[in-house]
Amino acid sequence: MPTLLHNGPILIDDAFHDDLAVVVEGDRIAAVAPASVLSVAFPEAEIRDLNGDRLVPGYIDTQVNGGGGVLFNDAPTLETIARIGAAHRRFGTTGFLPTLISDDLSVIDQAIDAVEQAMLEGVPGVLGIHIEGPFLNVARKGIHDPSKFRTLDDEAVRLLTRMKTGRTLITLAPETTTPDMITALVADGAVVAAGHTDADYPTVRAAMDAGVTGFTHLFNAMSPLTSREPGVVGAALESQTAWCGIIVDGHHVDPVVLKLALRCRPADRFMLVTDAMPSVNAPHLGDGDDHFYLQGRRISVKDGACLDERGVLAGSDLDMAAAVRNARDLLGLDLATAVMMASAAPAAFLGLERKRGRIAPGLAADLVILDEHFTAIETWIDGASLRNGA
Repeated sequence: MPTLLHNGPILIDDAFHDDLAVVVEGDRIAAVAPASVLSVAFPEAEIRDLNGDRLVPGYIDTQVNGGGGVLFNDAPTLETIARIGAAHRRFGTTGFLPTLISDDLSVIDQAIDAVEQAMLEGVPGVLGIHIEGPFLNVARKGIHDPSKFRTLDDEAVRLLTRMKTGRTLITLAPETTTPDMITALVADGAVVAAGHTDADYPTVRAAMDAGVTGFTHLFNAMSPLTSREPGVVGAALESQTAWCGIIVDGHHVDPVVLKLALRCRPADRFMLVTDAMPSVNAPHLGDGDDHFYLQGRRISVKDGACLDERGVLAGSDLDMAAAVRNARDLLGLDLATAVMMASAAPAAFLGLERKRGRIAPGLAADLVILDEHFTAIETWIDGASLRNGA
C-alpha cells in the first residue's frame, strides 16, 4: 500500500516546501505534488501526518569504519556490516560504505566477500565498500599502521576491482602509484580518491587527469597549502569538479578553515563524512571505559574525539545527524545545504545520483524525518520505515 507523507517542510533539491507531499510506493518515491493532488491520484494511500517535522533525503556516508561497538577491520563479515548499518541508521544514514583501514590483501579479500554477501542478502543501506589504503604514504599515515602499506601492483588492482555489485571506493596516495594504475582502477569501475598523501601539486593534478575524482577527509593527512607549494589541499581547493569529504566534528579541522574552503568551490562538491569508529551508538566500549582497540592500539574516546596514546586522531565519534547539525551550527550553512552535502553530493560522487540522494519521483525511498532539533526520529531505507533505528 502506498504511503502519503504530508504536513511538514519537505526538502526538494535546494529548498524546503510546505505545500508539497510525497508518496512512497514499494521501494521508490512514486510522486511529489500538493497533498490535494496526491490524495486523488492515490486514494488507497495510507496517510502519514508529519505534524510539522521536516522530511529530507537519507544521508549517505562514504566513510564508516565502525559503529555499534564493532570495527570492520576486526571482523570483516556480514554480521559486522549489519551491526554497523543498524548503529548508524538511527542517525539518518540510509546508505553507507563499510570502510576498511589499511590491512593485508587477505583481509581486503574477506571484506569484499562480506560486502557482496551483505548486498545479496539485502542488509539495509549497504552501497559498496571503501578500501582506505594500504597504498598510502608513510609520511601522512595518520592512525594507519605503516607495516600494512604496500605498492599498488597488477595483483592488487585485480583484487580491488573484483567486486561487481555496488560501488568500490579506493583511497590511495597518488605518489605511491602511477597515473596508468589509477586509470586501470577507474576503467574497471572503481571510484578513486586521494588521501593520506604527501604528493606535490603536479602529482595530484596528474592523478586527477588519470581519474581521481575525490579527496578523503580534506586537510587531514595530506600535504597542506603553502605560499610556494599548493600541495594536495591546493589542488583540491582549485578543482571545481572533484568531491571533497569533510569531517565536521570540531576536532579534525577548525571550522574557520572549512568556511574558507567552502568559499573556494561549489558547496555540492563537498560531502559530509563521519569516519566513524565503533564508539558511535555503542552499547559499551569494554572494561567499563570509553575506549576500543584498533589493530592492537588502544583508542580513547573523550569529548567526541577518538585518540591513540600519542594523541593522534583515530577516526571519529561522529554520526551523520550530528555532522549535518555541525555543518549548520559551526559552518553557518543553511539546513538545505547541509543536508545536500550529506545526501545528493555523496550520491553524485558515487555515480548514484539517478538512484538516490534526493526526494524525486523514481528515486529510492531513502528518507529521514527530522524533529525541531534536527534529530533523526525516523529513517526510511528503500521504502521500509525504521523508526528509532529499529
